[in-house]
Amino acid sequence: MKAVQKKQKVKMEFPMRSSPKILYGFLSTPSGLSEWFADDVTIREGIYTFHWDGDEQQAKMTHKRENQMVRFKWIDDSDDAFIEFEITTDELTSDVSLMVSDFAVEDDIEETQRLWDTQIHNLRHLIGS
Repeated sequence: MKAVQKKQKVKMEFPMRSSPKILYGFLSTPSGLSEWFADDVTIREGIYTFHWDGDEQQAKMTHKRENQMVRFKWIDDSDDAFIEFEITTDELTSDVSLMVSDFAVEDDIEETQRLWDTQIHNLRHLIGS
């Protein structure tokens, strides 16, 4: 019997050519998220439902700071796993980056990073970055 692997936090940084305000809209609203992250996203009584190819997953937005960060906690995940989007701006260069934190078991970390590379590519394309 295989031991259940504990999920590890995976943190990735993606340079973005966008204002934090525009980027935040794509990270925090159902309409923005459904343009690049999921096929469709709905919200009802504070619960976000993400739809992908017939599957759905529900999450609650547990933290948000306007134009800076948003965190979603998966409702059906027994771990303390979450997805967090944090927008950072370099004080000297004004370069904007998107920090993505996700969780994956060790065997899936590379696949998770590839998936995020694809998702962020889609987001950059949308915002013309």
